[in-house]
Amino acid sequence: MSEKSFHLEIVTPRRIVFKGEVTSVSAPGLDGGFQVLHSHAPLLATLKIGKVKLTQDGGPELQYAISGGFMEVKENKAILLAETAERTDEIDIERVKAARDRALTRLAEKKLETDLERAKLALARAQNRLKVAENLLETR
Repeated sequence: MSEKSFHLEIVTPRRIVFKGEVTSVSAPGLDGGFQVLHSHAPLLATLKIGKVKLTQDGGPELQYAISGGFMEVKENKAILLAETAERTDEIDIERVKAARDRALTRLAEKKLETDLERAKLALARAQNRLKVAENLLETR
């Protein structure tokens, strides 16, 4: 463990997505994006749909598409709890495009308000996953 690193866990209801030492993590806070470094002040933040970036000492930057959640930071440990979190290389772009198209179709049908809200959320998740995955493809 480097003097400038801290422990991070990214956890979803299905699995532990990441567990290890990082030198920084950037997350999409509800009130704006933020970055956590070693010796960060205690924090509890609500996260929105977006991209989480983390760096490891001497390692590549890892990116995850998350669908919102919470992050707690204290005593050089951080835990990010998300409904879903996918590393960019795990995202199936064709499946995401199909999900986006289904959400757009449901929005166009203008059914019940609850259906519209669910469709808007599904669309936002799909667009985020595409954005994160396509960003990775551009940097290769």
